[in-house]
Amino acid sequence: MTSIQGKGDQPEEPGVVGEAQIGDGVRGVSHAEYKGGVVGVNDNDTPRAGPGVYGQSPGTGVVGESTTWHGVFGHTTSTSGGHGVSGDGDVGVSGVGRKWIGVYGETNADPNVGASGIWGDGKDSGDGVKGHAKAPGKAGVAGFQLGNAGPGIFGQGAPAGHFQGDVVVTGDLVLPGADYAEELTVASDEVTPGTVVVLDEAGQIRPCTKEYDARVAGVVSGGRGVKSSLVLDRHDNGAPVALMGKVWALADASTHPVRAGDMLTTSGRLGHAQVVTDPSRAFGAIIGKALTDLSSGRGLVRVLVTAG
Repeated sequence: MTSIQGKGDQPEEPGVVGEAQIGDGVRGVSHAEYKGGVVGVNDNDTPRAGPGVYGQSPGTGVVGESTTWHGVFGHTTSTSGGHGVSGDGDVGVSGVGRKWIGVYGETNADPNVGASGIWGDGKDSGDGVKGHAKAPGKAGVAGFQLGNAGPGIFGQGAPAGHFQGDVVVTGDLVLPGADYAEELTVASDEVTPGTVVVLDEAGQIRPCTKEYDARVAGVVSGGRGVKSSLVLDRHDNGAPVALMGKVWALADASTHPVRAGDMLTTSGRLGHAQVVTDPSRAFGAIIGKALTDLSSGRGLVRVLVTAG
């Protein structure tokens, strides 16, 4: 049978009141398995339903303590963004781990819905997730992919990552682009991806206009949409010129077809390469070696960049 029962019919009238000067105002004790010492239920089914349990104090509003498991546990069956546990304050959620994890999050959601064990949202005022570490050899933020089927840490943005200090990589550094480039200042609006460029008197680049030009700087990266793996010295009004690797270049095969393996130099066609047919004129004017053919006319050929 019920030991104590109370009922309140007014908005500010509680069903049960307990008051004490030096002890607990209300204490509940249960000896049954999976039963609470104190249970609060609010069965209002409107969007304005109040909490099942409410705590108010100049100190801690609600305290939970356990000798073997969770001090406080929250559970929700909401499918519209409800939280099992939610915090609102100068610090929304705080956790202190004496022997293990301060804050732990886990998700069992479908991998295609974008869920995460822990989600941080900085809105317009701060970092989404921030981590600090003081112990030697420990990371401020650490990510592990235990299935070896994806990245340990993923970044997306502009830029996707920013580092202040040295970066140490113990494995391979895999870059999906096709060349290694450095930005040079552009002197002409006609400089576009694939353009063969030369240096002018001010050290800026413009499209080539004559054969065997020893002022050749190289080929502007980005032809056919293939980006550079690495670009050095990015700056305003700069264009990436391939220093090493494979790059698509404009070529003119009007007078001589381009075959894979041919050495290429500047041509009289604006911004185009051509086959070296007179090696005596090519010293210092080599762009690279053709990797694809161009039988006639003008088009793009893939070039293995070789300065010389």
